[in-house]
Amino acid sequence: MDRVSQMFRSFATRNYRIWFAGALVSNVGTWMQRIAQDWLVLAELTDDDAVAVGVVMALQFGPQLVLLPVTGWVADRFDRRHVLAVTQAAMMLLGAGLGLLTILGVVQLWMVFGFALGLGVAAAFDSPARQAFVGELVDDASLANAVALNAASFNTARLIGPAVAGMLVAAVGSGWVFLINAATFIAVLVSIWALRPSEFTPFTRKARGRGQMRAGFRYVRRRPDILLVFAMVFLTGTLGYNFPIYTSTMAKVEFGEGPEEFGWLSSALAIGSVAGALIAARRERPRLRTVTLASFGFGLSLGAAALAPEPWSFGALLVIVGFTGITMMNTANAYVQTTTAPSMRGRVLALYLAIFMGGTPIGAPLVGAIADAAGPRWAIAAGAASGLVAAAIAAVFYVRTREVRVRWSRQGRWPITVSAATPADRDTATQEIAIVEAGTQR
Repeated sequence: MDRVSQMFRSFATRNYRIWFAGALVSNVGTWMQRIAQDWLVLAELTDDDAVAVGVVMALQFGPQLVLLPVTGWVADRFDRRHVLAVTQAAMMLLGAGLGLLTILGVVQLWMVFGFALGLGVAAAFDSPARQAFVGELVDDASLANAVALNAASFNTARLIGPAVAGMLVAAVGSGWVFLINAATFIAVLVSIWALRPSEFTPFTRKARGRGQMRAGFRYVRRRPDILLVFAMVFLTGTLGYNFPIYTSTMAKVEFGEGPEEFGWLSSALAIGSVAGALIAARRERPRLRTVTLASFGFGLSLGAAALAPEPWSFGALLVIVGFTGITMMNTANAYVQTTTAPSMRGRVLALYLAIFMGGTPIGAPLVGAIADAAGPRWAIAAGAASGLVAAAIAAVFYVRTREVRVRWSRQGRWPITVSAATPADRDTATQEIAIVEAGTQR
């Protein structure tokens, strides 16, 4: 199989092709709404209030954490196809409602907060079901590839949506962008209807019973490798992944630009994200060391972006930020999915998403406050620190688990030597994880 075929091998499955097409259209609309919503809050409903943008983000992502005990259980207990049909329809109605209020000129900040919360609740149920649903569309051998292509779809939409939204906001206003987003949900609803359940990859669905939600926590607690991923994702998700605040405040406050520039800066971020996702799709399996190196690169590139003197250099550095950021998160997501038992996948993914997005209610207002008090560049610097600290935590984990050995020596050129663990050490670690997997499924 050549490299191109290897990269897109999940498209050989009919159900996945249909799902991918519908999700891509819907994702474009979602990114259009995000840009229009952030600009509406920052430039039209407030006087450059970055904290208000942070509150909107907190309300939109906070339910991932608050509803965690329920959302993962729903994803594992009920038909994920039906769950997605309900959540996607709910988000369509919310987008249409906000669009009408904005076009009529009666929208107020508290209304945007309310719609953001509604979208957050719908997304809290949608995200783990959608992530786990991919495992039903392809076989196990193609799962990591399908996860990577999903990320490519999401970030291709990020490349298109913000640029289009920036032009439309300047031309016709935010309200029409919200209505266009609502219309794009029709594509994903049609794709859900067109899927063939008879061709789904079967898995053992958990029966009714007490303690099903707690089982997900017990499973993760016995997996130190997944706990490491969760710690890294929490740090970068809380402080590093506040891109709407970074791009909107740098565009308007630091560079004095308008919505079109805000849109293309967000698209520049997506260029690197698409490239990172496609490269990840070529990998046979995800590795923790890739997560670590990408986290380190994310911190360095975001720190460099904080020093960019003008919009073009800032946009160029955002390409690198996007590449390293999506490489880290996509590899972390794929690692969690491919190393988790299928019957536990919904609950574990709900934990993953809650940790990734659940830190936003803390991080987004905090980063927004830093931007208001000290300027956008210091807010970006805080995000850069999160990537570097996450990589440092991983380095300590590798040393303690003997995945990497550090030796002090008075001989040779360097006082410290670093070496990879022996194959026997790695085999032992793999066997220990396998034993834990088996024990948690009894």
